[in-house]
Amino acid sequence: MSVNPIVQPQALDPEQLPLLKAMLEQRLRALESMEAAPAVEGELPVSEVESSPLDRATVRLLNDLSREAAGHHAAELQVLRHALARFEDGSYGLCEVCGQPIGASRLLARPEARLCIACQTRSERNPRA
Repeated sequence: MSVNPIVQPQALDPEQLPLLKAMLEQRLRALESMEAAPAVEGELPVSEVESSPLDRATVRLLNDLSREAAGHHAAELQVLRHALARFEDGSYGLCEVCGQPIGASRLLARPEARLCIACQTRSERNPRA
């Protein structure tokens, strides 16, 4: 029985950095263009009107889904801005936990990745650690 050696991820080629930055900037612009004008404080996307209990339940569900989608949208904007800031401080492509380079294939698939595969796997197995 042979033991497979640990395969190191392929290092990021410096020529790939502009491509990754452009991908992040494009996604950021697309998300920012989708941003709706801020709603009036307390205003819901779907207004409740006097109707049957089922209609009111549907309206509440639609409003809950809309708030959840807005939260996901805001979180993704934050992640993209963070990744672009890492280009500015020179830390882009390095794992935020161990400091080792994040593999090129991972960054090409997820340019906003903050952790290397090993640290990401560990964090998913042990979310509280």
